[in-house]
Amino acid sequence: DTLRLEVVHEETVPMQKVRVLFLAAPGAQPGECQIELLEPTDPDGTIAKFLERRGPGLHHVAFRMHDLSAEFKRLSSAGFPPIETTPRPGSRGHQVCFLHPKHAHGALVELVG
Repeated sequence: DTLRLEVVHEETVPMQKVRVLFLAAPGAQPGECQIELLEPTDPDGTIAKFLERRGPGLHHVAFRMHDLSAEFKRLSSAGFPPIETTPRPGSRGHQVCFLHPKHAHGALVELVG
């Protein structure tokens, strides 16, 4: 409410054991900056474990890629291999993969295709 953000999408992603909520400024167009809030749906999921260890706060930043497969290959051959061996299903039907924080100055980076 303080930032006057609106809910633009909400769903549960069973594979990631998380419920997601996307917030954006009023009138924002799809693809413009959004904030994604995560809520664990399983105490054994990655997000639940993250919250146990670190508490609430920033988990990751995400960047939309025009060709996720090409970026996946490019990053792998450049010495920045994604955590997964192949992109996997994410929210909104997108394919996603993550770069380990050691390759991104301590930040977990999600690439979205």
